[in-house]
Amino acid sequence: MMKYALFFLILLTIPTMILFDFNSESNISNWRVVDDVVMGGRSDGNFKLNEDGHAEFSGDVSLENNGGFSSVRYNFETVDASKYSTFKIYLKGDGKSYQFRVKSNDNQRYSYIYEFQTSGKWEIISIPFNQMKPAFRGRQLNQPNYNGNTMEEIAFLIGNKKPQSFSLLIDKIELE
Repeated sequence: MMKYALFFLILLTIPTMILFDFNSESNISNWRVVDDVVMGGRSDGNFKLNEDGHAEFSGDVSLENNGGFSSVRYNFETVDASKYSTFKIYLKGDGKSYQFRVKSNDNQRYSYIYEFQTSGKWEIISIPFNQMKPAFRGRQLNQPNYNGNTMEEIAFLIGNKKPQSFSLLIDKIELE
């Protein structure tokens, strides 16, 4: 019995940090949509707060003109994440596959990427830092996975190599 009590005490003392908790009063002005139009594509993503106060990243991915992705990015002051090891994202997807991305600093050209499948229901996606692989323009780089020391940008991206509509609701993003 004592062993279980100690286990739960340890669980309760695990620190968490909220990166963003969406609600009807949230300021989303630092979130920006970046679509393949920057390279001549025709995808069209949108980002807004819905009537329930959740972030809604939605739109259409097009393969026209060598396109094929839509993303939403959030830049912020440097966060010391060295005490954490995992992203926890509370979201509801549409059954499609998405990428979650992080950059250690704003000037970094590549991102650390983790791909996840949504279920169509509200769920918590846990992403261990050490499973995020470095990639640039769809190509994996030959260097270590994300160490989690610092971060200045997070992003969601859809780019499944097919034309499709998408909708991803996001409630909260935290570090654990």
